[in-house]
Amino acid sequence: MATGEYDRGILICGTGIGMAIAANKVAGVRAAPVGDVDVARLAREHNDANVLALGARFIGRERALELVRVFLDTPFAGGRHDRRVKKIAALETRGAGAV
Repeated sequence: MATGEYDRGILICGTGIGMAIAANKVAGVRAAPVGDVDVARLAREHNDANVLALGARFIGRERALELVRVFLDTPFAGGRHDRRVKKIAALETRGAGAV
């Protein structure tokens, strides 16, 4: 992701939370821990999340596959949400005072 070789990524750990926190330290990564289809869709549509973090302890195989499908098939809505994503990106280059 950081090199631009890939557009999206999927992380799996016990809860998905720790991996999402760690992944979000990498410039260009917007990781979302997701356990719900609506949240997977909104993470993409509203926040242009590019990494899906799944918690294997809480999500079964079928739900995980559904979440991956929704995450990969949902485009970023842009528009009014674009400003938020740009603010997030600014934090990577200028620090927390950029917002």
